[in-house]
Amino acid sequence: MGQVAEAQSAVDAVYRSDWGRIVATLIRLVRDFDLAEDAAQDAFAAAVDQWPVAGIPDVPRAWIIQTARHKAIDRIRRHARFAEKLEAYTATEATLTVEPPELDPGDIPDDRLRLIFTCCHPALALEAQVALTLRTLGGLDTDEIARAFLVPTATMAQRLVRAKAKIRDAGIPYTVPETGDMPLRLEAVLAVIYLIFTEGYAPTRGEALVRTDLCAEAIRLARLVRALMAPQPPSEATGLLALMLLHDSRREARLDPAGDLVLLEAQDRTRWNGKQIAEALPLVEEGLRGGPGPFALQAAIAALHCQARRPEDTDWAQIVRLYDLLERVQPTPIVALNRAAAVAMAEGPRPALALIDALAGRGDLERYHLLHAARADLLRRLGSSAEAAKSYARALALVTNDAERRFLERRLRELDPPAS
Repeated sequence: MGQVAEAQSAVDAVYRSDWGRIVATLIRLVRDFDLAEDAAQDAFAAAVDQWPVAGIPDVPRAWIIQTARHKAIDRIRRHARFAEKLEAYTATEATLTVEPPELDPGDIPDDRLRLIFTCCHPALALEAQVALTLRTLGGLDTDEIARAFLVPTATMAQRLVRAKAKIRDAGIPYTVPETGDMPLRLEAVLAVIYLIFTEGYAPTRGEALVRTDLCAEAIRLARLVRALMAPQPPSEATGLLALMLLHDSRREARLDPAGDLVLLEAQDRTRWNGKQIAEALPLVEEGLRGGPGPFALQAAIAALHCQARRPEDTDWAQIVRLYDLLERVQPTPIVALNRAAAVAMAEGPRPALALIDALAGRGDLERYHLLHAARADLLRRLGSSAEAAKSYARALALVTNDAERRFLERRLRELDPPAS
């Protein structure tokens, strides 16, 4: 590899691995999201120009941070309206040398922890929390985030601008929450990470059934939160990481060669990622020991699926019992629907259909395509083809993912007699 290519590879590696901690450190120094990001981008651009000539620094991240600090000062000096920021900044920075700064490794985790709690502050709308987290901690470009959530780039840019303005104007502190506030704030952080994962694992719209980039980013963020809260990470942070690892372990088996959906019971289990499953199983136990919350219980359910060598080996009775516990701590219609699906496997379709009909009668999931798809499948299994066709048609009217749509269309065609 030539010197230029080697330098570019080093820049790319630092960007992928350290963007979040670099931006977090800069935000602590300059107290401005935009300025920190712009200075970081300038520093990476400088690295692209200088490292092929001067060589790759011994501590690349420290070089980027030090260069970005100088870039930030230059930007402040060029803009008179930042005069007060410059005064406050220089008052706290006794020296600005070109040598790599003496970075306390203990500071960097705290900076990132402050940053993720700031991004997920309850004063911000959920979509803004997701966008800011992906931008500042994940280093995704605005157009990448926009593509991930199927909105125009301009819309996502405005979302980010408004979120940063809200942080500035509302004086949202760049701090880790106090002990009393931590559970609620951590719940928001984990919810944002899981939302990123679920949008990757089952995209709302589009052709792909799986967005591996979003799944990978969510898992990376979950690892980060858990590591930052060591030595005793909260059980729900552990449970969330385990849950995503287990779901993601089945990724390669979820589609057939034509790109169509393969249900869990029909998947080739030799294609499941055994390394991820082996990593996740001890985390499941750890999460449950801490007092089982929603993520830990869902991880335990996923673990039972992943431990079954064949579909018929699945301990459905135990899965139903875990859903009973999950309904107590998270009594939502989605949990009730998933429990009904487990009942169908443990006890048969008729008792499950009664549960789903009762759930449908409440109206909470009337526009949720999976409710109608589940009802259609139970009716199909009971031989009620005409009623199943109506439910499949309703699910098809609501589904927005192309791979799921093709699956439902195939099931509808397979009914006997076919729908007229």
